[in-house]
Amino acid sequence: MNILIQLSHPAHFHLYKNVAKNMMADGHQVLFVIKSKDILETLLQNAGLPYVNINQHAHRGSKIGILWDMLVREWRMVRLCRKHKIDLLTGSTPEVAHVAWLLGLRVVNTTEDDEEVIGAVIKAIRPVIHCLLVPDSCEIKSIKKQTYQYPGYHELAYLHPNHFTADRQKVEKYGIDTHKPYILIRFAQLTAHHDSGIKGINTEVAQRLVDILSPYGRIYITSERPLEPQFEQYRIKINLLDMHDVMAYASLYIGDSQTMAAEAGVLGVPFVRFNDFVGRIGYLRELEDKYELGYGIKASAEGSIERLCQKVEELAAMPMEQRKKLFAARREKMLSEKIDCAKYLTWFIENYPQSQVETKQADAVFWGRFK
Repeated sequence: MNILIQLSHPAHFHLYKNVAKNMMADGHQVLFVIKSKDILETLLQNAGLPYVNINQHAHRGSKIGILWDMLVREWRMVRLCRKHKIDLLTGSTPEVAHVAWLLGLRVVNTTEDDEEVIGAVIKAIRPVIHCLLVPDSCEIKSIKKQTYQYPGYHELAYLHPNHFTADRQKVEKYGIDTHKPYILIRFAQLTAHHDSGIKGINTEVAQRLVDILSPYGRIYITSERPLEPQFEQYRIKINLLDMHDVMAYASLYIGDSQTMAAEAGVLGVPFVRFNDFVGRIGYLRELEDKYELGYGIKASAEGSIERLCQKVEELAAMPMEQRKKLFAARREKMLSEKIDCAKYLTWFIENYPQSQVETKQADAVFWGRFK
């Protein structure tokens, strides 16, 4: 089978990288299609995976420009599908659904966001969607019949113990002592279309965090946005290929990024996220409320800064070994109830569309195949 995977964000690379390798090992041909976004192209190059960049010079800002770029990408994907005799498309964008519909091909759309957050995407694919594959903590209402759920998170396609073991040497090359406590703070850019109006960690909040955390370990800040001069002493530049290793040895993660909070959670590193997506994303609510692997505080809520500071100090003040043991146990509980998502997604794509039927009828024995 010839399979086209479209990526629009580095997080999607991590979701599909092991899936693609599995399918290639099973004899399928895989082609990644990307647009220029952060280090997405570098990640594919380093992984040695075949790809085509179909949108190197995208328009920015205007809705017309965004729509034009999407149409250009869809036309280029149509041509690639014909050239490479593609049988099935998969990805997290509306474009794979549109192109598959135009060409009469099979398609598996994926997401981990609730419809409340990605309503525009759901509207764009609703007329043509056949299959939307989501974690069972994800809430999709308007296309329920076409939605198929599984017990897992995207992050478990690459950070499940079957795929990831932290490498201490990768961390120590940055001068980090992994035997002593350190705290990782992340400032996201919050400039994506769905981030409009979203508040996160500002200068005041960052200073409060630094003041609280200084007695409890070394502070490292990674940032997508410019840092104020007083925070430069904490900045650390980490190759994103090593970020998960650095995170895995951290005592605590604090940030306004969704994906990195979830990554910390599935690694058993306590996280605190501070932004206005809190309460709106099902898989993070589950990590926080059911498994207690992290804590979400809504930035615009009254008294939010005080609650953030209180929770951060509470976690930082906990004895190191006690905290590690507690969160390791919570992680084990989560892993016992979730699956290796790369293994499942590989099976689902390779056996599509029959895999839809089996997923709808799935029981505990079925899911046990994907541990």
